Amino acid sequence: MPAANDNLLGTYLKDRRTKLDPAALGFPLTRRRTSGLRREEVAQRASVSATWYTWLEQGRGGAPSADVLDRIARALMLTDAEREHIFLLALGRPPEVHYQAVEGVTPRLQRVLDALELSPAVVRTSTWDIVAWNRAASAVLADYRALAVEQRNVLRLIFCDAQVRAKQPDWESVARFAVAAFRADAARAGASREVQALVAELSHLSPEFEAIWRDNDVRTHGEGTKHLKHPLVGLIALEYSAFAVDGRPDLSLVIYHPATQSDADRIRLLIESQPNAAR
Repeated sequence: MPAANDNLLGTYLKDRRTKLDPAALGFPLTRRRTSGLRREEVAQRASVSATWYTWLEQGRGGAPSADVLDRIARALMLTDAEREHIFLLALGRPPEVHYQAVEGVTPRLQRVLDALELSPAVVRTSTWDIVAWNRAASAVLADYRALAVEQRNVLRLIFCDAQVRAKQPDWESVARFAVAAFRADAARAGASREVQALVAELSHLSPEFEAIWRDNDVRTHGEGTKHLKHPLVGLIALEYSAFAVDGRPDLSLVIYHPATQSDADRIRLLIESQPNAAR
């Protein structure tokens, strides 16, 4: 008797199949009793046996491999969310992450950042490049707009920017935490290979980075408290939380909330002292 998830998977695959346009995919429209692709056409696109695919839709094909699920997902032109859904139904786990470079954020997400008036907020990639920020972040953390795109990387700033380093009351602890969390994020995103050039560059530029990287520590970013020593207003305490961006596993939203009203007042002063600062 087929398992419940086998039936759910078969039903879902059939539903997705019936929503595809055969003509758009190069198949003839003649003699079709139902809409969408035929099972043998999906099997052809996925390079699997038509008989086996039929069994899969009927809930008796057995557990497919991850490679076959990927081919079926492409054959059915599934979105990332739909692809994840069939992996969960078939294998009980999401698919392995494949790193993709990020170009930016949606206007809606940028508006969320801009609404956080006194809370510095940034969006970073799984390789810790900063791709979006708000005005408070520019005033308190770093003037990202003034930096070249390739310099908007958290590790580059921590290890190679004297101004950013000077703001950290306990720079070594911050640096060790950042490297350990960066390592975990890159591995989780399947980007270990993509960060090799950055690691090699920073190892060359900073003996401190090289030594910390060799320790192989791994941590999660999560939430906590960060202290900054700003040259204009002194010490600022910030409570931070990191959030995954729904539908964008490659992005994290990090929000730094002022720990006290005094900290909020200092942030407001910094923003007001830079009236032309922009995101």
